[in-house]
Amino acid sequence: MNSVSTGPGTASGNLRGIGWMVLTGLLFVGVTGIVRHLGTDMSAPQAAFIRYTFGFLLMIPIFLRLETVRLPRRILGMHLVRGLLHGTGVSLWFFAMARIPIAEVTALGFTAPIFTTIGAALFLGEKMKMRRIGAVLVGFGGTLIILRPGFEAISIGAVAQVAAAPVFAGSFLIAKKLTETQSSISIVAYLSVVVTVVLLPLAVLNWRTPTLTELGFLFLVAVLATAGHVSLTQAFRSAEITVTQPAQFLQLVWATVLGLLVFGEQPVLWTWVGGAVIVASATYIFHRETREKRMAVSRPMESTPATEPR
Repeated sequence: MNSVSTGPGTASGNLRGIGWMVLTGLLFVGVTGIVRHLGTDMSAPQAAFIRYTFGFLLMIPIFLRLETVRLPRRILGMHLVRGLLHGTGVSLWFFAMARIPIAEVTALGFTAPIFTTIGAALFLGEKMKMRRIGAVLVGFGGTLIILRPGFEAISIGAVAQVAAAPVFAGSFLIAKKLTETQSSISIVAYLSVVVTVVLLPLAVLNWRTPTLTELGFLFLVAVLATAGHVSLTQAFRSAEITVTQPAQFLQLVWATVLGLLVFGEQPVLWTWVGGAVIVASATYIFHRETREKRMAVSRPMESTPATEPR
């Protein structure tokens, strides 16, 4: 009874999913800051490979505790496809992160929720409620206000980040499907293994000996990113994807503040205007889900006298 009232699609589950997504955003912005600090001295595939190798090492104790390491062929295939997609997306993201401002990388990444929301409706059968569609579109509109397409030159880093968006969307959709049969830890563990293998050939082709400082920072990236993937998977398990996406837009606010305080990247007025639109979008969907939860709780209480036998 409790699982029914708190699972995906319920008001309580959706609220919990939003909370997990906010935590995910904070963890991933921490990853963004560290990668930005490392700069362009190391190739994107090598940096991504080292990060996922550390992630794999962190997951070894998890593998030892898994009851079933050998998966059905269909589930294993989903893990392999997701790892291939995610490995490609991560390489593109590392490349973009070293070349364009943090806020711009984050803003461009928010084209992914559009692909994710559409894909959730097409492939996962989730309902496209108007308020959810509106919240996603308004949030995306906020990113357009920041980028002002047509007014700024498009760099190769921006092209890489735009290309990464649909790739990450495919990875997120597969992760959502895997939550039906796999634990959150298992999903993250297999992702670490597959992405490490996928990135190995590219890393070898572009290899240079990393410094101890670089290894230390990439280990911290692995810790934050692994925790972020766990919380992201928990968000997908708790709520429908179309509910969690608006909350993901809050990452842009954290990224803008990080760029300003740590790297001196002065945000222009449009960044703040777009950020305000994004926060309004996330706040609206949170308010609606809270209201729906309260109404769901009050309805049984109101209907009890009429349904009880006299």
